[in-house]
Amino acid sequence: MVSYEIRCIECGQVHETDRPAYACSSCGDLLEAVIDEDEAAQLLEENEYDSRPLSVWRYREAIPVEEETRVVSLMEGGTPLIRCRRLEEELGVKNLWIKFEGTNPTGSFKDRGMTVGVTKALELGMKVVTCASTGNTSASLAAYAALADLDCVVLIPEGKIALGKLAQAMMHGADVLAIKGNFDQAMDLVMRASDDLGMYVLNSVNPFRIEGQKTAAYEICDQLGGTTPEVLYIPVGNGGNSSAYWKGFKEYDTMDMVSGCPSIRGVQADGAAPIAAMFEENSTELTPVETPDTVATAIRIGNPANWTKTVRALRESGGAAFSVPDEEILEAQKFMARLEGIFPEPAGAAALAGLMRDLEEDLVDRSSLIVCVSTGHGLKDPDTAISQSVRPRAIDPTMEALSRVLGGPKE
Repeated sequence: MVSYEIRCIECGQVHETDRPAYACSSCGDLLEAVIDEDEAAQLLEENEYDSRPLSVWRYREAIPVEEETRVVSLMEGGTPLIRCRRLEEELGVKNLWIKFEGTNPTGSFKDRGMTVGVTKALELGMKVVTCASTGNTSASLAAYAALADLDCVVLIPEGKIALGKLAQAMMHGADVLAIKGNFDQAMDLVMRASDDLGMYVLNSVNPFRIEGQKTAAYEICDQLGGTTPEVLYIPVGNGGNSSAYWKGFKEYDTMDMVSGCPSIRGVQADGAAPIAAMFEENSTELTPVETPDTVATAIRIGNPANWTKTVRALRESGGAAFSVPDEEILEAQKFMARLEGIFPEPAGAAALAGLMRDLEEDLVDRSSLIVCVSTGHGLKDPDTAISQSVRPRAIDPTMEALSRVLGGPKE
């Protein structure tokens, strides 16, 4: 196993690795796992990692999990990086790719973090895992907890979760509790209950979640033949994923697997955009959105727990956070589905909506190598897709009826 420390991102205090920790005991800021990158690079090369199938655990030597620990895996990762030539033509760009995380086992990027987080729960001897969720986290945690034979408790905001995601958590046997409030209130309750009730928190404040999610950045570089994107667009809700990508790109660069890192553009929805507001106002403090509201339920978060990591990652990369309205997110969702055959949930289209906005405002070089991260599958939220699509038309089972509807033979 690679050597590592659990370190505070603000004051640098090192914390013990043999028990759960989510925040610094000195200053209260977030924690991160800091691996020995030189050692990781050597171990990866020695074990011929590049001969393994593309997946999260292809990079095991760079993931801080004991060698003897049983890996809890559903074969996550290895998601397609799709060249989008029709979108290139439509938008007037030269080199556009979409990393479609909706093909993970439970249909979202969350599986990358859960395979590592639940594996670490076993390593630490935990019996109960928990999370607050707007949907995808609960679906993913419930599946991996079932595989690991761990009890699972998830807290969701009542009436604010897409049914496709809720169905997954319920089917996998999680104890699903609907909070009469929003996600941020559910998250606060989960954190307060973790010590009192002995539950292992697997929201993205858990530093080992990020260790799984960073592998998406490794994958993109490998899929591009050892090249990094110039610009990466990514949806931002709680903020863990954008910081995970930046961590992955930096590590791969330091390990000499690639040269350089992309600028990261974090995209929020107008109705849930506290981090975007920080960048717009050039502020160093987050002002939460008390009642976040957006059709993109996966990023409907008003007080993101990972905002300090996210802001640091975006600024270090030379990027920024900004927001787009729901109408543009839904337009991007249709573009992806109808031009490229990619069906994302609304939040999974936010990155493309952000790119489209930047192109309108001439904020991105159209010749750049651009990657948009699509975080979840459209079947997570079928109601939204159906509501903006043409309903099936009923016809008689005759050629005459069919021809009349279709307007006759096609030339």
